[in-house]
Amino acid sequence: MFSPEVIGILGLLVLFILLMLRMPVGISMVLVGIGGTFALSLAVKHVRFEPYIKQFKSLLWSTMANYDLSVVPLFVLMGYLASQSNLSRDLFRGLEAMMSKRRGGVAMAAIAACGGFGAVCGSSLATASTMGRVALPELKKLGYAPRLATGALAAGGTLGILIPPSVALVIYAIIVEASILQMFQAALIPGLMAVVGFILVIALQVRINPSLAPEPRPMPPEEKREAYRRLIPVLVIFGSIILGLGFGLFTPTPAASIGVFVIFVYGIFMRWRTGQGLSVAGMLQAFRDTAVTSAMIYMILFGAEVLKGFFTRAGLPSAMADWAATSSMDPWMILIAMLVLLIILGCFMESLAMILVVLPFFWPTLIALNGGDHVSAAEAAYGLDTDNLKIWFGILALIVVELGLITPPVGLNVFIIASLSEGTPMAETFKGVLPFLAAEFVRIGILLLIPALCLFLPHWLAG
Repeated sequence: MFSPEVIGILGLLVLFILLMLRMPVGISMVLVGIGGTFALSLAVKHVRFEPYIKQFKSLLWSTMANYDLSVVPLFVLMGYLASQSNLSRDLFRGLEAMMSKRRGGVAMAAIAACGGFGAVCGSSLATASTMGRVALPELKKLGYAPRLATGALAAGGTLGILIPPSVALVIYAIIVEASILQMFQAALIPGLMAVVGFILVIALQVRINPSLAPEPRPMPPEEKREAYRRLIPVLVIFGSIILGLGFGLFTPTPAASIGVFVIFVYGIFMRWRTGQGLSVAGMLQAFRDTAVTSAMIYMILFGAEVLKGFFTRAGLPSAMADWAATSSMDPWMILIAMLVLLIILGCFMESLAMILVVLPFFWPTLIALNGGDHVSAAEAAYGLDTDNLKIWFGILALIVVELGLITPPVGLNVFIIASLSEGTPMAETFKGVLPFLAAEFVRIGILLLIPALCLFLPHWLAG
């Protein structure tokens, strides 16, 4: 008869097979959790199936009633309202007016706009899809090489998962019991590093190969003034959300509520003034999309709880932690192996699902390497106590998760941008993202060597 650990590993393999077959993530987790626990009850005497099933009466409610999760539908609604209110277009046009004097400036503006839109969207796939529809036609019209245009937008889309506010950051913080506000603060510097790094990549590419981008064509003065007029309120809205969270002026849930209200009012005002803001149809569509997306997220969270019960009974997380604690492997090699696995999984899985599946294994392992809550043991491994490790590892994990979205051969962002760019071969888009991948590896290396870049703002603002 199989041991509990073997049943747990088999359950994990079945889960990955179901996910690769494109079964909905939440349903896959529930099926594996229930089926795996039933198999355990047959193989192991002390594991009983009936109490596991009875807990479902309260498990769904306890999952949904978590106050910290109330921020998720608000952030999702904020992103959809911003898209329906054409804030993404106004943001891109304003940044284009700023940067159009430089060769490659419109592609740089697209990167900056992805970063700004990611601040109210919180989803990499949604950021890539929205900004792809806004910026790709303009880049094609101006004569940018398809490789640069699609590569920049696919890479820029990854900024949605890290730049706060981010749904993935909220979920990570809840799982490891970290401060959501501190996670947002910690993500600011790495997020800005990504924006600057991508812009530098474009500048370097067009300098080496000028044929990738056309000669600069500054906007006509009147068009530029109009773009600036529309950009200012967008920057005020986005900036107030980011800076308010970053400097601790308000907590995530009030920030999301304020963001939804301000974007809603601005969209209605622009509709009244110009006829191009938030329409009734757009508002209803935003509400519908928010309901669907939020339901999907909550279903994944519920599935993760069901799955966690199975893995805990199988003893997989504790077995992995015990192995790490007694292993002679260097802690840095174990950490790097975790990050590499996250990159590989990111090619195939949605980021939120991957965090929920993998973290129950990785986090106990890191705690074991760090000697639990003993600061001296933690410093011996990475030079960080447990609270700082939560923050640092969370930022690194989300960066490599977003890296998987543009990693060949199955980067999800690449598929989204390629579907929007008719006539551009997929291979061209993958060629286009390679320089941005190189910049991301440099950023990961810097953050591995200098954890203070993630920890500076949370510590400084904590006083």
